[in-house]
Amino acid sequence: MRILPAIFVVLSLICFGCASAPVQAKKSSSYTQSGKASYYADKYHGRSTASGELYDKKAKTGAHRKLPFGTRVRVTNVANGKSVIVRINDRGPFTKGRIIDLSRAAFSSIGNTNAGVISVIVDVID
Repeated sequence: MRILPAIFVVLSLICFGCASAPVQAKKSSSYTQSGKASYYADKYHGRSTASGELYDKKAKTGAHRKLPFGTRVRVTNVANGKSVIVRINDRGPFTKGRIIDLSRAAFSSIGNTNAGVISVIVDVID
């Protein structure tokens, strides 16, 4: 009868001694892209976006070719260091060399709309 408790202790030590530490979930890999940004013309105000939302030139939103709708990104103007956080709710831009289209409000908060196109860095934040 003494053998059973001894076997239990030995097996417990073997099992628990080999167990690995809990694995924590990894954060999603970061995504950074650099290129040119433009903004929507006023004529698109109130029209449907690819996500089904209406475009609002006063909201801080953007269009990206691949990022999922609802993704929040920080867009930084390379020339002046100003940045804005926008939520992706549309697809585009479809002009070669551009990586993101911004709402008028988002673009004007980091650059002059008279420029039309600016160099930016896009970082996914969530």
